[in-house]
Amino acid sequence: MRAAIFSEFQGQISVVDLPEPAAQPDGVVVRAEATGLCRSDWHGWMGHDPDITLPHVPGHELAGVVVEIGSNVELWAVGDRVTVPFVAGCGRCEACRSGDEQVCADQFQPGFTAWGSFAEYVALRYADRNLVRVPEQMGSAVAALLGCRFATAYRGVVAQGRVSSGEWVAVHGCGGVGLAAIMIARACGAQVVAIDPDPGARALAKSLGADVVYDDISTADRSTAVRQTTGGGPHLSFDAAGNPAALAASVESLRPRGRHVQIGLLPANQTTVPMGAVIGRELEILGSHGMQAHRYPEMLEMILDGRLKPEGLITRTISLSEVPEALPRMGEAHEPGVTVVERMDR
Repeated sequence: MRAAIFSEFQGQISVVDLPEPAAQPDGVVVRAEATGLCRSDWHGWMGHDPDITLPHVPGHELAGVVVEIGSNVELWAVGDRVTVPFVAGCGRCEACRSGDEQVCADQFQPGFTAWGSFAEYVALRYADRNLVRVPEQMGSAVAALLGCRFATAYRGVVAQGRVSSGEWVAVHGCGGVGLAAIMIARACGAQVVAIDPDPGARALAKSLGADVVYDDISTADRSTAVRQTTGGGPHLSFDAAGNPAALAASVESLRPRGRHVQIGLLPANQTTVPMGAVIGRELEILGSHGMQAHRYPEMLEMILDGRLKPEGLITRTISLSEVPEALPRMGEAHEPGVTVVERMDR
């Protein structure tokens, strides 16, 4: 198979011929039809993820067709179109038994704990517990987004954030996750203020439903402006950028009893939470890490009936051969929206 691989962190990425993977007893092999290019893949290439063993094939946001099933797999067959949460729970531990596969202690993550989907074929573990059937009318590029960014935003807004119609929601950072959060919050009846330093990202945020947009002004000014716009502060606020200043501004801007949800990955030992505001206003600080497969049906229903349109996030499609150039650039300024790899054999 053709696959993009690197042998050292921050080193050269090459598209080469590699042996096709084999299905584990509890897993399947999927022929990848589309896979998202995500900043988390860049973090992996940079060496920020201790689960990665070199050499490594990245890629974790995928959709495709099952071509091989393991001996213990009961619910899936060759030819099924599937996607999978980027966190696949083992199904045996306490978290999984409680329905919280997204925090499984023995989780499988394509592109991190194992080789991923920047390849023609990818092997996935824990298939019966985690695969999600792709609706017939949904294209693979859209389905790929449901593996990470869109599903992560959905859980952050709906399950963790507990958004309600009429609330104000602030989204700090308008990359793929932030833009998805804007769309989901609006679909749930909330009003949205979006903050991003990039004018292209702000324009896309506005087109996807943000009521108000701000540039990346200083933390104090940003918090004041957001509080004024939202009549005393948002009810719910997100750091979707993984930026310590955005985290601080998000928390500082919240109205009393507001909720902050952290989605963006933050640099280690460089983050300060304004705990005076947390205590004085009785704020909630929550994390969001993917979404369980059993929660996908409600999101899919909103997509199929037109309330959510993930295709609006896709601004660029590339081939597998373009990944070695595109992936390192994820650490720089890049065009707004989401890039999807669709042409896997070139």
